[in-house]
Amino acid sequence: MLLSSRTSRTAALLAAGASVALLAAAAPRPATPLGLGDRLFPHLGNPGYDVQSYDIALTYKGDNRKPLDAVTKIDARATARLDRVNLDFSHGTVRSVEVNGAPADFATGGEDLIVTPARPVVAGEPLRITVRHTSDPMPGKEEIGWVRTKDGLAMANQADAGHRVFPSNDHPSDKAYFTFRITTPKGLTAVANGVPMATTRQAGATRWSYRTLHPMATELAQVSIGRSAVLHQQGPHGLPVRDVVPAKDVKALRPWLKKTPGQISWMEGKVGRYPFENYGLLVAEATTGFELETQTLSLFEKDLFTEPGYPEWYVDSIMVHELAHQWFGDSVSPRTWSDLWLNEGHATWYEAQYAEEKAHQPMATRMRDAYRESDGWRAAGGPPAAPKGPESGEKISIFRPVVYDGSALVLYALRQEIGKEAFDRLERQWVATHRDSTATTADFTGLAARIAGRDLTGFFDAWLYGQKTPPMPGHPDWKSRPVEK
Repeated sequence: MLLSSRTSRTAALLAAGASVALLAAAAPRPATPLGLGDRLFPHLGNPGYDVQSYDIALTYKGDNRKPLDAVTKIDARATARLDRVNLDFSHGTVRSVEVNGAPADFATGGEDLIVTPARPVVAGEPLRITVRHTSDPMPGKEEIGWVRTKDGLAMANQADAGHRVFPSNDHPSDKAYFTFRITTPKGLTAVANGVPMATTRQAGATRWSYRTLHPMATELAQVSIGRSAVLHQQGPHGLPVRDVVPAKDVKALRPWLKKTPGQISWMEGKVGRYPFENYGLLVAEATTGFELETQTLSLFEKDLFTEPGYPEWYVDSIMVHELAHQWFGDSVSPRTWSDLWLNEGHATWYEAQYAEEKAHQPMATRMRDAYRESDGWRAAGGPPAAPKGPESGEKISIFRPVVYDGSALVLYALRQEIGKEAFDRLERQWVATHRDSTATTADFTGLAARIAGRDLTGFFDAWLYGQKTPPMPGHPDWKSRPVEK
């Protein structure tokens, strides 16, 4: 995700009104929300099972203010005995639940849907859950889920809003394959992550089906519905590049879209082969305050490309930021949200490197400026690998400057410390080793030490966890601005 300074994030994302309406059967004991104990989002995700795949059917009736009818099927495996199964879900009406083919009781607690199977599920057994529900696009007290565009809908589920759209184990540590089946009125186009499976038209409606070929975190799911044009071109090695844009804006946007194949080639030259089945831009006519790296189909505000005030090099670098996330954050996902710096630090690093190589915007200047602000960023948001939790009612507030330029600064210091050759090997090996998986800060620091051939504990302890920014290797003259108290 890249937050924008050009819009009010608060106005775009915070709204009051819609409450969760889950029709629940009575439970014999209180319905208790669980969670995986994530330091930043302790109630996010759920223990006791591992999701293998989601099959999500959505029926959109043409009004983006009204709930969609939905059926979510979850194919998982129990990792412990489960008398109850907790799912994350908080913004719709649940109509029925089945577990392994049998009706199940259900209740709610916090942002959890708590399901009681007809019989307990034993560790190692398949766990197949079917939830018939609605998916409400109207804003509520939390952020964000559905984005209402001028002509339909898109998704923005980061950091913890996937469960506002569909029931799930909504934590990046439990990646799974996804199938989407979207029914729309005639004249609208639906596109989702992955590759198209089939399109069926009948009785004034169209059913669109898509499937991912790689596992995906719930926060990276994307479904776009609108009066869209789907444009196709080829990237390196014949990679399909699929862009989804408002049909009326094709001519204005096409020059920007043509840049993507070259940007993919540039990234491949830095870190290796693109990790997924396709890529493209989803350009939405909406105000979000950010761009978002949804897997294979990055979400962008249309204004980024049409407002005349943004320099071309700046827009190009933002495109590369979201593209870089396909490696750093999507293919290699964070094990916990405290590992967020690995996503945003790397995306910012390649954004800055692209601007340096293609538009003569010196990275050293940007990093020197970041160093000057770094102590203030750490005081406000915590150190890069131990960030402070979100502000009350503003969950995406974890996306602070310290995880962007403040974390790219860590990578700059690391390259200064171990040398460019070792750093470049680290980057390539990191995304190759952890492809389609999750990884931690400890995984990264351990790999860096092995490639450097020496202990880097002191370096990383200071740069990733220190309250103050350490001296920059090779730049003893760089100074940090004093923090106002």
